[in-house]
Amino acid sequence: MTDRIKGLVVTLEQDIRDDDIKQLTNAINLIKGVVCVSNVIDNIDDQINRVRVKHQLKTQLYEVLK
Repeated sequence: MTDRIKGLVVTLEQDIRDDDIKQLTNAINLIKGVVCVSNVIDNIDDQINRVRVKHQLKTQLYEVLK
């Protein structure tokens, strides 16, 4: 028996301004079976997490190169 999928999460490679993302959300809405497309707003927690991950990767890379 196969699993049933109820939704998908799409992650963008970089933050896009909300007025620039409208064409993309409109295109996704045209795909058969799509009921709703909603935006996830960037917030300070996202920024903190990105800085932490970037710092961690730099530290690990430094250890490898050392």
